[in-house]
Amino acid sequence: MSAIDNLPPLREVIQTHELAARKSLGQNFLLDLNLTAKIARQAGDMADCDVLEIGPGPGGLTRGLLSEGARHVLAIEKDRRCLPALAEIADHYPGRLTVIEGDALKIDPLAHLTPPIRVAANLPYNVGTELLVRWLTPPEWPPFWQSLTLMFQREVAERIVATPGSKAYGRLAVLAQWRSDARIVLQLPPGAFTPPPKVSSSVVHLTALPEPRFPADPEVLSRVVAMAFNQRRKMLRSALKGAAPDIEDRLNAAGLSPTDRAEQIPLEGFCALAREIAKG
Repeated sequence: MSAIDNLPPLREVIQTHELAARKSLGQNFLLDLNLTAKIARQAGDMADCDVLEIGPGPGGLTRGLLSEGARHVLAIEKDRRCLPALAEIADHYPGRLTVIEGDALKIDPLAHLTPPIRVAANLPYNVGTELLVRWLTPPEWPPFWQSLTLMFQREVAERIVATPGSKAYGRLAVLAQWRSDARIVLQLPPGAFTPPPKVSSSVVHLTALPEPRFPADPEVLSRVVAMAFNQRRKMLRSALKGAAPDIEDRLNAAGLSPTDRAEQIPLEGFCALAREIAKG
């Protein structure tokens, strides 16, 4: 039996249910339940929260979340091979785990969750960034979530917390830091996973701010930032020439130099430019 509950060790669960990780689904399983419990603790006190988990696999983090006291966990799993293992966890924690088979990109979790809500997940590598951007760019703010505790490849995690002037600074950093506090809270080597990925991983914790740090229209800001970083080697007047016919005037009005490049511009500068462009 495992150290955090009375269920079988994960390696035994994987053997019993023949759950070899599939590269096509971006699967890399964490088998150390003490480690999954440690990740769960990064989400904070969950006793009064529902928790959304994407891609639970055989349930390592799921068990960590439940053993650490999550009020209720909604786990969305695309791989139906994992459902019997997750059902065993649901039986062990009566009424506290709901499992939905399906694609997290197509399912509305709010139909199954009661606020306050936190998100905690070892995200499948192939959908992790897309899900994060969705959670950071809802039409209304504050979002449905209080916090996100997410595992990414280390390179992606470093892009989320990057500062202007660094090679990692880009769209993810701007979107994440505009509306949340983001920090890396854990580092994990490849050997922590089965099978071991080729890169290290990091857990990032993002706490939603009550309001964005600076005023800006979300759609305009997202579009401007995407255009600027899609051609990050170009000067802003060239990279953003499609954003407005008088883009140099808009840049100057926002206090930015038309000859600057995207990686030099702080969050406040992008928000100022988005406001100028939104004037029409």
